[in-house]
Amino acid sequence: MNRAYLLIGGNTKDPLKQLYRAERLIAERCGELLLMSRIYRTAAWGPIPQADFFNRALLVATSLSATQLLHTLLQIETEMGRIRIEKMGPRLIDIDILLLDDVQVENPELIIPHPLLAARRFALQPLSEIAPYLLHPVLGKTIETLLNECADSGDVQKK
Repeated sequence: MNRAYLLIGGNTKDPLKQLYRAERLIAERCGELLLMSRIYRTAAWGPIPQADFFNRALLVATSLSATQLLHTLLQIETEMGRIRIEKMGPRLIDIDILLLDDVQVENPELIIPHPLLAARRFALQPLSEIAPYLLHPVLGKTIETLLNECADSGDVQKK
């Protein structure tokens, strides 16, 4: 079994309801939900003014490969109604693979570990709650250390 660390988030159409629906679909289609962080309300990241996001980190035990997991998560996003209009724009649901064991993948459709993980407080804070001592396979630092060193000053608050 692979251990996948995911970040789910959204900021439109009742984001909390969307998070709970995504969790259920992930558990049904990807594997067993082992851990979930609390929900965090975070300032939107990027150049487009928009509502705050609600985010949660998940640890999933999955038999899916990295590519199978990606395709399943994209299918869940589509089924939930996500339409990709503008990069970093408002989203009904967003599901990112942050880490998958100590696997490193780099191809046109997928990069693991997530290439911006160390720069995003909104991802590190909930991930640190469920896996503070997990080592980033490329940077060789724990998630807690990456969070402490993160230059992102975006507001991240427990819901």
